[in-house]
Amino acid sequence: MVKHRTHSIEFKRQVVQEFLGGESPHALAKRHGISRNLIKIWVAKYDAGGLDSDAAAADVLADYEARIAVAGQFEMWDLPGGNVHQ
Repeated sequence: MVKHRTHSIEFKRQVVQEFLGGESPHALAKRHGISRNLIKIWVAKYDAGGLDSDAAAADVLADYEARIAVAGQFEMWDLPGGNVHQ
């Protein structure tokens, strides 16, 4: 299974600013060890306002809410006896 790295909003903004300053996606990708496609995604999010701290916080909240909703679909199991709570 592939483990995905997460990058801070500040790092993403830094890379986007370097790109907007004229640095090529190839050079940025090589220097920071990320893909050119990821840079393009971050630039698109930046243009849409998605790299603002409030928007980032909303994304994290939405992710947590989705995980809670999925977890709520499962029944709770007792650890010692393996009995299902009804």
